[in-house]
Amino acid sequence: MPLVRDLPGARFDEVWSTTAASEPLDLIPNGEPVSGYTSIGPAGRGGSIIRVIDFQPARAGGVRSPMHRTRTIDYGIVLEGEVVLILSDSETTLRKGDVVVQRGTDHAWENRSGEVARVVFVLIDAAFAEPLAQIVDTAAIIP
Repeated sequence: MPLVRDLPGARFDEVWSTTAASEPLDLIPNGEPVSGYTSIGPAGRGGSIIRVIDFQPARAGGVRSPMHRTRTIDYGIVLEGEVVLILSDSETTLRKGDVVVQRGTDHAWENRSGEVARVVFVLIDAAFAEPLAQIVDTAAIIP
């Protein structure tokens, strides 16, 4: 069973998470792939997450997410609908089949269409290089 959390305007389903890049490959007897993982957030140190987000349209309570960044490399694949990726200096509308890679990018999401947009994300723990670490707004980083 995925870990599910409904937020204003979006539903998060955590499908799988690891706590280390060299996660032991073993059996999970009577366990869940997200067991021990209790909150929706970025990948833990050395870990990874696969997440499915349903972005609701405005007419169904969808809202623009706050601008934020994570210390992760994120691969996003749009499965259904369209969603707008908002960056500090531009916006891009992503549609079914589009792929986006983010590397600690300051960003927000918004569904401006009339239908639900479903995006699968793979988040992999990373670290900011020193030049970026010196200029990022730590208040906007989701730890």
